[in-house]
Amino acid sequence: MHHLTIRSLSATPVAVPLKRPLRTSSQIFSTVPLLIVELSTQEGITGNAYGFCYTDVIARSMQTVVTDLGTVLAGQRVAPHSLSKRIAQHFKLIGLGGPLPMVASTVDVAAWDALAVAAGMPLADLLGAERRPVPAYNSCGLSLIGPQEAADEAEELLAGGFRAVKMRLGRPNFADDLAAVRAVRGRLPSEVALMVDFNQALTFADAMQRCPALDDEGIYWIEEPIRHDDYMHLAQVSATSKTPIQIGENCVGARSVAEALETIASDYLMFDLDRIGGVTGWRVAAGLAAAHNREVSSHLSPEVSAHLLAGTATMHWLEYVDWAAALLQEPLRIVDGMAIASELAGNGLRWDAEAVARYRLS
Repeated sequence: MHHLTIRSLSATPVAVPLKRPLRTSSQIFSTVPLLIVELSTQEGITGNAYGFCYTDVIARSMQTVVTDLGTVLAGQRVAPHSLSKRIAQHFKLIGLGGPLPMVASTVDVAAWDALAVAAGMPLADLLGAERRPVPAYNSCGLSLIGPQEAADEAEELLAGGFRAVKMRLGRPNFADDLAAVRAVRGRLPSEVALMVDFNQALTFADAMQRCPALDDEGIYWIEEPIRHDDYMHLAQVSATSKTPIQIGENCVGARSVAEALETIASDYLMFDLDRIGGVTGWRVAAGLAAAHNREVSSHLSPEVSAHLLAGTATMHWLEYVDWAAALLQEPLRIVDGMAIASELAGNGLRWDAEAVARYRLS
Protein backbone atom coordinates (compact mmCIF):
# COMPACT_ATOMS: atom_id res chain seq x y z
CA MET A 1 0.00 0.00 0.00
CA HIS A 2 1.35 3.42 -0.93
CA HIS A 3 2.83 5.65 1.76
CA LEU A 4 0.82 8.89 1.95
CA THR A 5 1.09 11.74 4.45
CA ILE A 6 -1.72 14.13 5.37
CA ARG A 7 -1.14 17.76 4.47
CA SER A 8 -4.56 19.19 5.39
CA LEU A 9 -8.29 18.68 5.58
CA SER A 10 -10.84 21.00 4.00
CA ALA A 11 -14.64 21.02 4.12
CA THR A 12 -17.35 22.67 2.05
CA PRO A 13 -20.97 22.86 3.29
CA VAL A 14 -23.62 22.61 0.57
CA ALA A 15 -27.41 22.33 0.42
CA VAL A 16 -28.75 20.37 -2.55
CA PRO A 17 -32.44 20.80 -3.52
CA LEU A 18 -34.51 17.63 -3.41
CA LYS A 19 -36.59 16.64 -6.43
CA ARG A 20 -39.30 15.54 -3.99
CA PRO A 21 -39.59 17.07 -0.50
CA LEU A 22 -38.99 14.42 2.15
CA ARG A 23 -41.59 14.40 4.94
CA THR A 24 -40.81 12.09 7.84
CA SER A 25 -42.57 11.73 11.18
CA SER A 26 -40.12 14.22 12.73
CA GLN A 27 -38.84 16.55 10.02
CA ILE A 28 -39.45 17.91 6.51
CA PHE A 29 -36.53 18.32 4.09
CA SER A 30 -36.69 20.40 0.92
CA THR A 31 -32.90 20.46 0.62
CA VAL A 32 -30.21 18.12 1.94
CA PRO A 33 -27.28 19.71 3.80
CA LEU A 34 -24.06 17.87 2.97
CA LEU A 35 -20.48 18.46 4.03
CA ILE A 36 -17.90 17.75 1.35
CA VAL A 37 -14.58 16.70 2.89
CA GLU A 38 -11.26 16.61 1.06
CA LEU A 39 -8.10 15.08 2.48
CA SER A 40 -5.00 16.50 0.80
CA THR A 41 -1.68 14.67 1.00
CA GLN A 42 1.90 15.83 0.67
CA GLU A 43 2.19 13.47 -2.31
CA GLY A 44 -0.43 15.43 -4.23
CA ILE A 45 -3.26 12.88 -3.98
CA THR A 46 -6.65 13.96 -2.64
CA GLY A 47 -9.21 11.74 -0.95
CA ASN A 48 -12.90 12.64 -1.16
CA ALA A 49 -15.93 12.02 1.04
CA TYR A 50 -19.18 13.66 2.12
CA GLY A 51 -21.47 13.49 5.10
CA PHE A 52 -25.17 14.18 5.63
CA CYS A 53 -25.61 16.91 8.25
CA TYR A 54 -29.43 17.10 8.67
CA THR A 55 -29.39 20.92 9.09
CA ASP A 56 -27.57 23.81 7.43
CA VAL A 57 -26.31 24.98 10.83
CA ILE A 58 -24.56 21.68 11.50
CA ALA A 59 -23.04 21.64 8.00
CA ARG A 60 -21.61 25.13 8.52
CA SER A 61 -20.33 24.45 12.03
CA MET A 62 -18.68 21.14 11.11
CA GLN A 63 -16.64 22.92 8.44
CA THR A 64 -14.59 24.56 11.19
CA VAL A 65 -14.30 21.28 13.12
CA VAL A 66 -12.90 19.48 10.06
CA THR A 67 -10.41 22.24 9.30
CA ASP A 68 -9.22 22.24 12.91
CA LEU A 69 -8.90 18.45 12.88
CA GLY A 70 -6.71 18.81 9.80
CA THR A 71 -4.14 20.76 11.81
CA VAL A 72 -4.07 17.93 14.36
CA LEU A 73 -3.62 15.24 11.70
CA ALA A 74 -1.14 17.12 9.49
CA GLY A 75 2.00 15.09 9.04
CA GLN A 76 0.28 11.84 10.01
CA ARG A 77 0.51 8.86 7.73
CA VAL A 78 -2.69 7.97 5.85
CA ALA A 79 -3.26 4.73 7.76
CA PRO A 80 -7.03 4.51 8.51
CA HIS A 81 -6.84 2.35 11.64
CA SER A 82 -4.25 4.62 13.24
CA LEU A 83 -6.12 7.73 12.14
CA SER A 84 -9.34 6.43 13.71
CA LYS A 85 -7.56 6.04 17.05
CA ARG A 86 -5.98 9.49 16.75
CA ILE A 87 -9.35 11.13 15.97
CA ALA A 88 -11.04 9.31 18.87
CA GLN A 89 -8.27 10.55 21.16
CA HIS A 90 -8.70 14.11 19.89
CA PHE A 91 -12.43 14.07 20.71
CA LYS A 92 -12.12 11.97 23.88
CA LEU A 93 -13.02 14.66 26.42
CA ILE A 94 -16.22 15.72 24.63
CA GLY A 95 -16.95 12.26 23.25
CA LEU A 96 -17.76 11.09 19.75
CA GLY A 97 -21.43 12.01 19.91
CA GLY A 98 -23.82 14.20 17.96
CA PRO A 99 -22.41 15.15 14.54
CA LEU A 100 -18.80 14.31 15.47
CA PRO A 101 -19.03 10.64 14.35
CA MET A 102 -19.86 12.04 10.90
CA VAL A 103 -16.63 14.06 10.95
CA ALA A 104 -14.56 11.04 12.01
CA SER A 105 -16.27 8.79 9.47
CA THR A 106 -15.89 11.14 6.50
CA VAL A 107 -12.19 11.59 7.24
CA ASP A 108 -11.85 7.80 7.29
CA VAL A 109 -13.69 7.49 3.97
CA ALA A 110 -11.48 10.19 2.44
CA ALA A 111 -8.38 8.40 3.72
CA TRP A 112 -9.40 5.12 2.11
CA ASP A 113 -10.23 6.99 -1.12
CA ALA A 114 -6.76 8.52 -1.20
CA LEU A 115 -5.15 5.11 -0.69
CA ALA A 116 -7.24 3.54 -3.46
CA VAL A 117 -6.42 6.41 -5.84
CA ALA A 118 -2.72 6.02 -5.03
CA ALA A 119 -2.99 2.30 -5.77
CA GLY A 120 -4.86 2.97 -9.02
CA MET A 121 -7.70 0.70 -7.93
CA PRO A 122 -11.43 1.06 -7.23
CA LEU A 123 -12.07 0.98 -3.48
CA ALA A 124 -13.80 -2.41 -3.61
CA ASP A 125 -10.76 -3.92 -5.35
CA LEU A 126 -8.40 -2.41 -2.78
CA LEU A 127 -10.48 -4.04 -0.03
CA GLY A 128 -10.17 -7.42 -1.71
CA ALA A 129 -13.80 -7.54 -2.79
CA GLU A 130 -15.23 -8.63 -6.11
CA ARG A 131 -17.01 -5.66 -7.62
CA ARG A 132 -20.50 -6.86 -8.41
CA PRO A 133 -23.91 -5.28 -8.96
CA VAL A 134 -25.72 -4.63 -5.68
CA PRO A 135 -29.54 -4.85 -5.38
CA ALA A 136 -30.86 -1.35 -4.73
CA TYR A 137 -34.16 0.02 -3.48
CA ASN A 138 -35.32 3.50 -4.41
CA SER A 139 -35.65 5.73 -1.35
CA CYS A 140 -36.12 9.04 -3.20
CA GLY A 141 -39.70 9.66 -2.19
CA LEU A 142 -42.81 8.10 -0.63
CA SER A 143 -42.83 10.35 2.40
CA LEU A 144 -45.92 11.26 4.45
CA ILE A 145 -48.24 12.11 1.56
CA GLY A 146 -51.77 11.02 0.63
CA PRO A 147 -52.59 7.49 -0.61
CA GLN A 148 -53.26 8.42 -4.25
CA GLU A 149 -50.19 10.66 -4.47
CA ALA A 150 -48.09 7.94 -2.86
CA ALA A 151 -49.32 5.31 -5.32
CA ASP A 152 -48.50 7.56 -8.28
CA GLU A 153 -45.06 8.31 -6.86
CA ALA A 154 -44.36 4.62 -6.21
CA GLU A 155 -44.80 3.90 -9.91
CA GLU A 156 -42.45 6.73 -10.79
CA LEU A 157 -39.79 5.32 -8.46
CA LEU A 158 -39.60 2.11 -10.51
CA ALA A 159 -37.87 3.99 -13.35
CA GLY A 160 -34.39 2.59 -13.80
CA GLY A 161 -35.60 -0.95 -13.22
CA PHE A 162 -35.88 -0.74 -9.44
CA ARG A 163 -37.48 -3.81 -7.93
CA ALA A 164 -37.86 -2.34 -4.44
CA VAL A 165 -38.96 1.00 -2.95
CA LYS A 166 -39.26 2.43 0.55
CA MET A 167 -42.02 4.56 2.02
CA ARG A 168 -42.22 6.50 5.29
CA LEU A 169 -44.88 5.85 7.91
CA GLY A 170 -45.69 7.43 11.25
CA ARG A 171 -48.86 9.42 10.70
CA PRO A 172 -50.77 10.23 13.92
CA ASN A 173 -53.66 8.01 12.82
CA PHE A 174 -52.58 4.48 11.91
CA ALA A 175 -55.57 4.14 9.61
CA ASP A 176 -53.97 6.78 7.39
CA ASP A 177 -50.70 4.84 7.33
CA LEU A 178 -52.58 1.69 6.43
CA ALA A 179 -54.49 3.42 3.63
CA ALA A 180 -51.23 4.71 2.12
CA VAL A 181 -49.58 1.28 2.36
CA ARG A 182 -52.53 -0.42 0.68
CA ALA A 183 -52.64 2.17 -2.10
CA VAL A 184 -48.92 1.76 -2.83
CA ARG A 185 -48.89 -2.02 -2.47
CA GLY A 186 -51.93 -2.26 -4.73
CA ARG A 187 -50.23 -0.20 -7.44
CA LEU A 188 -46.85 -1.96 -7.38
CA PRO A 189 -46.26 -5.28 -9.16
CA SER A 190 -46.26 -8.20 -6.74
CA GLU A 191 -42.57 -8.91 -7.36
CA VAL A 192 -41.54 -5.40 -6.23
CA ALA A 193 -40.47 -5.27 -2.57
CA LEU A 194 -41.98 -2.54 -0.38
CA MET A 195 -40.01 -1.47 2.69
CA VAL A 196 -41.55 0.89 5.28
CA ASP A 197 -39.82 3.18 7.78
CA PHE A 198 -41.40 4.64 10.92
CA ASN A 199 -38.34 6.80 11.68
CA GLN A 200 -38.71 5.95 15.40
CA ALA A 201 -42.19 7.52 15.51
CA LEU A 202 -43.95 4.94 17.71
CA THR A 203 -44.10 4.23 21.38
CA PHE A 204 -43.41 0.64 22.40
CA ALA A 205 -47.13 0.05 23.04
CA ASP A 206 -48.11 1.43 19.62
CA ALA A 207 -45.41 -0.61 17.89
CA MET A 208 -46.69 -3.81 19.52
CA GLN A 209 -50.04 -3.13 17.86
CA ARG A 210 -49.09 -1.51 14.56
CA CYS A 211 -46.24 -3.76 13.45
CA PRO A 212 -48.24 -7.02 13.68
CA ALA A 213 -51.11 -5.19 11.95
CA LEU A 214 -48.85 -4.83 8.90
CA ASP A 215 -48.09 -8.56 8.70
CA ASP A 216 -50.61 -9.24 5.93
CA GLU A 217 -49.94 -6.09 3.89
CA GLY A 218 -47.07 -7.38 1.75
CA ILE A 219 -44.32 -5.45 3.54
CA TYR A 220 -40.69 -6.57 3.11
CA TRP A 221 -39.38 -4.98 6.32
CA ILE A 222 -40.40 -2.49 9.01
CA GLU A 223 -37.66 -0.03 9.83
CA GLU A 224 -37.04 1.63 13.20
CA PRO A 225 -40.56 1.46 14.64
CA ILE A 226 -39.41 2.81 18.03
CA ARG A 227 -36.39 4.57 19.51
CA HIS A 228 -33.33 3.22 17.72
CA ASP A 229 -31.33 2.21 20.80
CA ASP A 230 -34.14 0.64 22.85
CA TYR A 231 -32.87 -2.81 21.96
CA MET A 232 -34.80 -4.65 24.68
CA HIS A 233 -38.17 -3.42 23.44
CA LEU A 234 -37.13 -3.72 19.79
CA ALA A 235 -36.46 -7.39 20.46
CA GLN A 236 -40.01 -7.77 21.78
CA VAL A 237 -41.46 -5.99 18.75
CA SER A 238 -39.37 -8.20 16.47
CA ALA A 239 -40.55 -11.35 18.25
CA THR A 240 -44.18 -10.23 17.95
CA SER A 241 -44.12 -9.19 14.30
CA LYS A 242 -43.98 -11.70 11.45
CA THR A 243 -42.67 -8.94 9.20
CA PRO A 244 -38.88 -8.58 9.62
CA ILE A 245 -37.66 -5.60 11.65
CA GLN A 246 -34.78 -3.50 10.30
CA ILE A 247 -32.55 -1.24 12.42
CA GLY A 248 -28.94 -0.07 12.52
CA GLU A 249 -28.66 3.26 10.70
CA ASN A 250 -28.16 4.97 14.07
CA CYS A 251 -25.57 2.52 15.38
CA VAL A 252 -22.44 4.51 16.24
CA GLY A 253 -19.51 2.16 15.87
CA ALA A 254 -19.25 -1.60 16.34
CA ARG A 255 -20.12 -1.59 20.05
CA SER A 256 -23.75 -0.61 19.45
CA VAL A 257 -23.97 -3.18 16.63
CA ALA A 258 -22.75 -5.86 19.04
CA GLU A 259 -25.36 -4.84 21.59
CA ALA A 260 -28.15 -4.95 19.02
CA LEU A 261 -27.02 -8.40 17.89
CA GLU A 262 -26.71 -9.75 21.44
CA THR A 263 -30.26 -8.68 22.31
CA ILE A 264 -31.63 -9.97 18.98
CA ALA A 265 -33.17 -6.53 18.50
CA SER A 266 -33.93 -7.00 14.79
CA ASP A 267 -34.01 -9.43 11.90
CA TYR A 268 -31.87 -7.25 9.62
CA LEU A 269 -29.18 -4.61 10.02
CA MET A 270 -28.26 -1.52 8.01
CA PHE A 271 -25.14 0.59 8.45
CA ASP A 272 -24.83 4.32 7.95
CA LEU A 273 -21.36 5.24 6.70
CA ASP A 274 -21.41 8.50 8.70
CA ARG A 275 -22.10 6.77 12.02
CA ILE A 276 -20.59 3.31 11.75
CA GLY A 277 -17.06 4.70 11.46
CA GLY A 278 -16.54 5.03 7.73
CA VAL A 279 -14.91 2.23 5.76
CA THR A 280 -12.90 1.03 8.77
CA GLY A 281 -15.93 0.86 11.06
CA TRP A 282 -18.09 -0.76 8.38
CA ARG A 283 -15.62 -3.61 7.95
CA VAL A 284 -15.62 -4.36 11.69
CA ALA A 285 -19.41 -4.14 11.97
CA ALA A 286 -19.90 -6.30 8.87
CA GLY A 287 -17.75 -8.99 10.48
CA LEU A 288 -19.96 -8.96 13.56
CA ALA A 289 -23.09 -9.20 11.42
CA ALA A 290 -21.66 -12.11 9.45
CA ALA A 291 -20.79 -13.94 12.67
CA HIS A 292 -24.46 -13.62 13.69
CA ASN A 293 -25.75 -14.44 10.19
CA ARG A 294 -27.49 -11.06 9.82
CA GLU A 295 -28.04 -9.56 6.38
CA VAL A 296 -26.54 -6.07 6.02
CA SER A 297 -27.99 -3.20 4.01
CA SER A 298 -26.76 0.38 3.63
CA HIS A 299 -28.25 3.68 4.77
CA LEU A 300 -27.58 6.68 2.50
CA SER A 301 -24.11 7.32 0.96
CA PRO A 302 -24.86 4.93 -1.93
CA GLU A 303 -21.76 5.74 -3.97
CA VAL A 304 -19.31 4.44 -1.35
CA SER A 305 -21.71 1.89 0.13
CA ALA A 306 -21.85 0.10 -3.24
CA HIS A 307 -18.13 -0.68 -2.85
CA LEU A 308 -18.53 -1.81 0.75
CA LEU A 309 -21.59 -3.98 0.21
CA ALA A 310 -19.75 -5.79 -2.58
CA GLY A 311 -17.30 -6.95 0.06
CA THR A 312 -19.89 -7.67 2.78
CA ALA A 313 -20.41 -11.39 3.35
CA THR A 314 -24.10 -10.95 4.20
CA MET A 315 -24.83 -8.26 1.57
CA HIS A 316 -28.53 -7.42 1.36
CA TRP A 317 -29.83 -4.12 -0.10
CA LEU A 318 -28.36 -0.74 -1.00
CA GLU A 319 -30.49 2.30 -0.18
CA TYR A 320 -30.44 4.53 -3.25
CA VAL A 321 -30.81 8.27 -2.84
CA ASP A 322 -29.71 10.80 -5.44
CA TRP A 323 -28.81 13.51 -2.95
CA ALA A 324 -25.17 13.91 -4.02
CA ALA A 325 -25.73 13.16 -7.72
CA ALA A 326 -25.92 16.85 -8.67
CA LEU A 327 -22.46 17.41 -7.18
CA LEU A 328 -20.70 14.56 -8.97
CA GLN A 329 -19.01 14.34 -12.33
CA GLU A 330 -20.13 10.70 -12.53
CA PRO A 331 -23.16 9.85 -10.35
CA LEU A 332 -23.76 6.29 -9.22
CA ARG A 333 -25.23 4.18 -12.02
CA ILE A 334 -28.35 2.08 -11.55
CA VAL A 335 -28.84 -0.64 -14.17
CA ASP A 336 -31.92 -2.87 -13.98
CA GLY A 337 -32.34 -1.99 -10.32
CA MET A 338 -28.75 -2.80 -9.45
CA ALA A 339 -26.13 -0.32 -8.20
CA ILE A 340 -22.89 -0.43 -10.17
CA ALA A 341 -19.88 0.69 -8.14
CA SER A 342 -17.59 3.13 -9.93
CA GLU A 343 -14.67 1.70 -11.89
CA LEU A 344 -12.59 4.80 -11.21
CA ALA A 345 -9.63 4.56 -8.88
CA GLY A 346 -10.89 5.32 -5.38
CA ASN A 347 -14.53 5.49 -4.28
CA GLY A 348 -15.72 7.31 -7.41
CA LEU A 349 -16.49 10.66 -5.77
CA ARG A 350 -15.27 13.35 -8.17
CA TRP A 351 -16.80 16.77 -7.60
CA ASP A 352 -18.36 19.00 -10.26
CA ALA A 353 -16.77 22.31 -9.23
CA GLU A 354 -19.54 24.44 -10.75
CA ALA A 355 -22.26 22.49 -8.97
CA VAL A 356 -20.43 22.68 -5.65
CA ALA A 357 -20.10 26.46 -6.05
CA ARG A 358 -23.79 26.74 -6.98
CA TYR A 359 -25.06 24.89 -3.90
CA ARG A 360 -22.44 26.07 -1.41
CA LEU A 361 -23.79 27.44 1.84
CA SER A 362 -22.61 30.96 2.59
